[in-house]
Amino acid sequence: MRKMLALTSFALMLVAANAFALGEGRIQGKITDAVTHKPIPNATVTIDAVSGHTVHQEFKTDKNGEYRFLVLDATIQYNFTWAAEGYQPVQEKMKLKLGDMTTKDVELTPGSAAAAAAGAKGGAPDPAIVAYNEGAQLANEGKNAEAIAKMEEAVSKKADFSAAYQALARLYARTKEYQKAIDAANKSMAITGDDTDMFAVLAESYTGLGQKDKAAEYRKKLPADATQLFNEAAHLINDGKDNQAEPLLKQAITANDKMSVAYYELGMLYVRAGKNADAKTNLQKYLELDPNGKDASTAKEMLKYVK
Repeated sequence: MRKMLALTSFALMLVAANAFALGEGRIQGKITDAVTHKPIPNATVTIDAVSGHTVHQEFKTDKNGEYRFLVLDATIQYNFTWAAEGYQPVQEKMKLKLGDMTTKDVELTPGSAAAAAAGAKGGAPDPAIVAYNEGAQLANEGKNAEAIAKMEEAVSKKADFSAAYQALARLYARTKEYQKAIDAANKSMAITGDDTDMFAVLAESYTGLGQKDKAAEYRKKLPADATQLFNEAAHLINDGKDNQAEPLLKQAITANDKMSVAYYELGMLYVRAGKNADAKTNLQKYLELDPNGKDASTAKEMLKYVK
């Protein structure tokens, strides 16, 4: 039964595979400012078919800088352009995953950054800014090693370049070089002060190093994130650690009382623990929130046994 209940992260659970028609693909992501790391609302995502069809579509990000849309024909390549007024656009040729969700987060560099950083040498651009911009582009393309090299070059030329240290912290965490991620995050905060994004990097990195107390210290500084809490609980359930997953699922529900999947997994956790009353309460809540959800039939079956 444990195998049947194995979880993936919440981001993957949002759309069931059978929700896709043959040949379709979906893409989602967030567009943020490469310097401030704040979301960019009303940014545009444009797609143009490379060949095969004439397709041109344009979409906007919401107030949180997030976007999500359907591409009817994911069998061909598209030129994607992420852009916003006052920023340098990012372009990339991509082919979406068939019948699956593609996630693409993009950082846009302010268009004025290079000009504002022009030095006294006849208006020549600041080499640190040039390296940073090149590194940001490489990071957006998924070329982590090359991006790290450029960001290291940027901080070597500008010792107080907090944005480059922040980028390094995230890149090192992405590549599981956790001690380097910690060092970069601390250097960034030494320049700019406390930073929620860096707290998240520190929590992730200390977890990766097995330093649970330090990870917990920084996790407490983060705002409650229902999805993150759920994903942590999912990993624990897959490892057979229901007792540790239970409080995280409860915290996820506290942060977002409409997260149906959290009620479902908490209900199934109580089924396994033999706590029938608690199992019934949570499974019924799941069905109330998502009566046609992908786990609805399982929830209904379980309710027959926990009366």
